[in-house]
Amino acid sequence: MHRSDYEALGVMPVMVIDKVEQAVPLAESLKKGGVKALEITLRTESAWDAIKAIKNEVEGMKIGIGTVVNTDQLKKAAALDVDFAISPGISSTLIKSAQDLGVAFLPGVATSSDIITGIEHGLSEFKFFPAEAAGGIPMLKSFAGPFSDISFCPTGGISIDTFTNYLALPNVMCVGGSWLADKALMDAGDWDGISAIAENTYQQI
Repeated sequence: MHRSDYEALGVMPVMVIDKVEQAVPLAESLKKGGVKALEITLRTESAWDAIKAIKNEVEGMKIGIGTVVNTDQLKKAAALDVDFAISPGISSTLIKSAQDLGVAFLPGVATSSDIITGIEHGLSEFKFFPAEAAGGIPMLKSFAGPFSDISFCPTGGISIDTFTNYLALPNVMCVGGSWLADKALMDAGDWDGISAIAENTYQQI
């Protein structure tokens, strides 16, 4: 995926799914609210089964895996034919593995050195993580000078009240946010409530 592909997504939910049975109704409710892509994080034992369920039962949605930290996870992602993989950090090993496997990869960066590592491997799109803790909007503005051709998807600490400030930056292509998959609403089975949050979010883009 390239900048234009990420720009078309606007906002991408960062999903932590504890129960497999929540996966499909969550994805369907987000789709109803206008969401075009999902990042399903590998932070729970249910993550892989959740990815399989959504891929099998929810049409027209790009599926990505997040919190990728090793090559075995990338191999599993390739076997499942996910649309993209996202890592909280960057390493030459992960980049090369993703390229060898043909997996669209968005590594996480927080410093200039991280960005240069990615550039050396031909990358120009990155996740900026953890966005707020790593300097937020001032840091992204600072990156724009020496890295004018680089684009970011900031994630981490961003809310429905602040995400449009990030999207207004010329070097931001999309934003990742956990507010779209509200845990309390998920546990309550309030799928209409989740759709409403998504609709409210996309009306602001």
